[in-house]
Amino acid sequence: MTIFSNYARYYNLIYRDKDYVGEAKFIHRLIQTYAPNAKSILELGCGQGKHAFALAGDGYQIHGVDLSQEMLQKANNSLASLNNDLASRLKFSHGDIRQIRLNQTFDVILSLFHVISYQTTNEDLLFSFATVKKHLNPGGILIFDVWYGPAVLTQLPTTRVKRIEDEKIQVIRIAEPVTYPNKNLVDVNYQVFIKDKITGTVEELQETHKMRYLFEPEIEFLCRANQLTPIESSEWMTGNKPGLNTWGVYFVVRN
Repeated sequence: MTIFSNYARYYNLIYRDKDYVGEAKFIHRLIQTYAPNAKSILELGCGQGKHAFALAGDGYQIHGVDLSQEMLQKANNSLASLNNDLASRLKFSHGDIRQIRLNQTFDVILSLFHVISYQTTNEDLLFSFATVKKHLNPGGILIFDVWYGPAVLTQLPTTRVKRIEDEKIQVIRIAEPVTYPNKNLVDVNYQVFIKDKITGTVEELQETHKMRYLFEPEIEFLCRANQLTPIESSEWMTGNKPGLNTWGVYFVVRN
């Protein structure tokens, strides 16, 4: 069972304000800047495939991989509903980004929405970057985002409450973090209450997401260990220089 297994069904509602189309356009611009001839993309940690579907519309051939069967089921359900050539450019597979081997290489590898920060040990990170090296064409690029260490330790994670609803359910999600500064880790303890508007029944879910925040020297080490070269790091979606208030930072790395 993956950490997303219990509330994958509520994922669309919880993240309905996330600008997947805008993020895909941002990624497309990065690809056009650093790999303008790219045709194929491997997305490690594709989730429900929302970035993949948007990028396929730009003409890329995309293979998405995810550890969550629940997320992949939603991605494949969406894929099955397509009736045009867009479907021929998309494929989704189950796999662990630390271990998967597809016997295929790609022009671009993506790992978005802090998937790399879910790799919480040094071994996890090294294995994940080895997967990238194995699947990336010469001259190809890796684009990923992480929790940025300087901002996490400056601002420190705090308890957050999110309330959201649709015509059928009301959701209250409480996120209570516990920071382990000597291990570069944060446990985000989620308590989720889902109320059925018709029956009044309330369901409670509890999950912990363990997150690794990262620093540039760690990224440089991981790249060097796999003969990869960092070429850019900036604030996600703005391109601004990262600072002490920049939680989300993306990196572009060349093979």
